[in-house]
Amino acid sequence: MRAEWIAGRRGQSNVSQMHYARQGIVTEEMKYVAQRENLPAEHIREEVAKGRMIIPANINHPNLEPMCIGNASKCKVNANIGASPNSSDLSEEVDKLKLAVKYGADTVMDLSTGGGNLDEIRTAIINASPVPIGTVPIYHALETVHGNVENLTADDFLHIIEKHAQQGVDYQTIHAGILIEHLPLVRNRITGIVSRGGGILARWMLHHHKQNPLYTHFNDIIEIFKKYDVSFSLGDSLRPGCNHDASDEAQLAELKTLGQLTRRAWQDDVQVMVEGPGHVPMDQIEFNVKKQMEECSEVISLNNTLGPAPFYVLGPLVTDIAPGYDHITSAIGAAMAGWYGTAMLCYVTPKEHLGLPNAEDVRNGLIAYKIAAHAADIARHRPGARDRDDEISRARYHFDWNRQFELALDPERAKEYHDETLPADIYKTAEFCSMCGPKFCPMQTKVDADALTELEKFLAKEPVAT
Repeated sequence: MRAEWIAGRRGQSNVSQMHYARQGIVTEEMKYVAQRENLPAEHIREEVAKGRMIIPANINHPNLEPMCIGNASKCKVNANIGASPNSSDLSEEVDKLKLAVKYGADTVMDLSTGGGNLDEIRTAIINASPVPIGTVPIYHALETVHGNVENLTADDFLHIIEKHAQQGVDYQTIHAGILIEHLPLVRNRITGIVSRGGGILARWMLHHHKQNPLYTHFNDIIEIFKKYDVSFSLGDSLRPGCNHDASDEAQLAELKTLGQLTRRAWQDDVQVMVEGPGHVPMDQIEFNVKKQMEECSEVISLNNTLGPAPFYVLGPLVTDIAPGYDHITSAIGAAMAGWYGTAMLCYVTPKEHLGLPNAEDVRNGLIAYKIAAHAADIARHRPGARDRDDEISRARYHFDWNRQFELALDPERAKEYHDETLPADIYKTAEFCSMCGPKFCPMQTKVDADALTELEKFLAKEPVAT
């Protein structure tokens, strides 16, 4: 779809959506997003120009169907997939991608760390994906030095970052916010550093006693991203790995640095979203969202503010006691985060902390997060957000089972559960389910308008004693 759109952009020094937006140009991607979001195209352009919205759309990903991430749009959901050295391969990861798209993933991150040729896996995923693809290039960089962190150089990082950009990756997690002076701040944590990318860089800095190379070479990364329109997803290397560590000095120190890096990227018209925490008690979620908005904005004048950059959170998990059910513990926090203003939610599967997710885990994680994102849109009174809820409620009241299945987030699962006890086609028109049976369903009590009018007249004449 995008082949004609991007043909004339190749070779330009900056092809980012933010660059065009700031020139007053409404790109084809912005028009497409406007149709999807039911918003004016000029409004999309303004949001992108001010950094409040991003459209991840690498010019080398022509089969992408553009989408946006930002507070002015619906809350989005990301799904993580990726092969590991112990499990999975290229074909399985492409199958996971297709499943993720089927169940509503707005973006997909390839977090492969092994299980085959990483370039081949990534390219196959990009070529099969109509949604934006994100990666964490530091994982690939570590593979090139056979896991020996101390052997990595700044050039190794930059080489892999550009390779991912050339292959068509739409956004990359860049862990540039963790600084050497932040490392002592994790001393009192229970779980220390839980970000894989953050852990790699921490080990590198501890070994070399030098500053984070992604921070010192941030300008070089900006130059790469400008050429391909890759969006920054500024990684939260010091995100809390348990409720005890939430909102601590280490996390907030890195967030301040991420705000500085956000403003630096905006100077070159490069799109940015900022990643957020992982494990946060319910009473701290609003603080975390508001703090990100405060740190990742820029006041140019009293009447002109850039940002805040879109916030992208993992979960957060609101309790740490439910391994095997963390798609639930985190969806609770995700719904709250979306309500308070988070733009995209990164799903968590039942395998979180336990192992590599399989296809069914991807399904369960995604549905949990589509529920959370939709609930947030309803709570924020997005125009039309509740339309589907009202329609399925009408179908339920009229016992239109097939319409209920059709409107469900997971139609196959809804039909499967109904048919476990009432599989025959005749029960698709029955005015009951196996919960209440034919005699006890309360929705069989049909009260029409005429009956209510007669009742009101009766009550007006003869009030019933309470």
